[in-house]
Amino acid sequence: MSALSDLRVIDLTQVLAGPYCTMLLADMGADVVKVERPGGDLIRSNPPFVDDPEDEAYGGYFQSVNRNKRSLELDLGDPEDRADFRSLVETADVVVENYRAGTMERFDLGYERLREHNPELIYSSIRGFGDPRTGETDRQGQPSFDLVAQALGGVMEITGQPDGPPTKVGPGVGDLFTAVLNAVGILAAVHHRDRTGEGQYVDTAMYDAMVSLCERTVYQYSYTGDAPTRRGNAHPTLFPYNAFATTDGHVVIAAFSDGHWRALCESMDRPDLAADYSTAGERLADRDALRAEIADWTRSLTAEGVVAALDGAVPAAPVQDTSDIFDDPHVRARDMLAEVDQPGAEESVTVAGNPIKLSATPTTVERRAPLLDEHRDELLDATPRAPDEGEQASGDD
Repeated sequence: MSALSDLRVIDLTQVLAGPYCTMLLADMGADVVKVERPGGDLIRSNPPFVDDPEDEAYGGYFQSVNRNKRSLELDLGDPEDRADFRSLVETADVVVENYRAGTMERFDLGYERLREHNPELIYSSIRGFGDPRTGETDRQGQPSFDLVAQALGGVMEITGQPDGPPTKVGPGVGDLFTAVLNAVGILAAVHHRDRTGEGQYVDTAMYDAMVSLCERTVYQYSYTGDAPTRRGNAHPTLFPYNAFATTDGHVVIAAFSDGHWRALCESMDRPDLAADYSTAGERLADRDALRAEIADWTRSLTAEGVVAALDGAVPAAPVQDTSDIFDDPHVRARDMLAEVDQPGAEESVTVAGNPIKLSATPTTVERRAPLLDEHRDELLDATPRAPDEGEQASGDD
């Protein structure tokens, strides 16, 4: 039995934030029913493909965040499909959607209406700027993607080199971090419902999530009155805590504690630096000169040589690319690379595993992402259709 095997989630989301949220729940055993609009999730056709996009059902983007789910294609503008959707909701624990605010209300399928069919329902939304139910703002209704959230929330302003432009973080943290927070909110609401029998609305905004992710900038501005900006790979209050070039790449070194600093200086054969800069304040005050000293040392060694010289006494690591990650035995041992079938191709593909490890109810990647509408028969045959609003139920006088 998996941790969430008794949880049914109706997933109306598409692209990244919502699907990643529901993927986390699916990996922990929830029955996630992906309800797709006619034609399916917008991202199904997005590359990469193994070989031929014409033969393969979807690309890597869709495969990665929709594994372990079942698919049902419904047009919520059609009365019969709306009735099928409401029937699913009556047996569901959670509904998740990432439309603009007001979209579900236009189908007469908003939280308040669905709660009439299922009073214990947990209804969750992921939007760029949140839902008016939890705090109304003039931004609600505006479109948003990861790039917009990173720009507004402060991520781009503190990312990049000091003399360079604001830079987005490589992974889509505006989507992914919001998704993780939303999953936490859903599970908190499930716990509350289990104690009280009461469902509720869960709302996570991408803009809000980025403010939370940048927590350091909030307190720094409050304490100092200065808005933090780009520092490259350096840290504003810790040193050394940076990336350094080697003969064959880069390493990161985090030696800001007194003990780590002394160990670093010993490895560099520089006892004078350990003696002259024995406190964190002294090191911060002269960080530019000290960074140059460390950089001179690392440039004389390979990345592996730097890590070996520090020999576990100082937190340090090479900067890896994805091919290095695929070759790392740690990643394999931790089940962080999962193999799934790619429909239309003659070989399997690899997606990222689930980092949530549970000893009694482990997370698993058991099946590939679904084909569009693949599970229609098993989902609808087992679920009697609820009549559309205002429509007489069959057999009533």
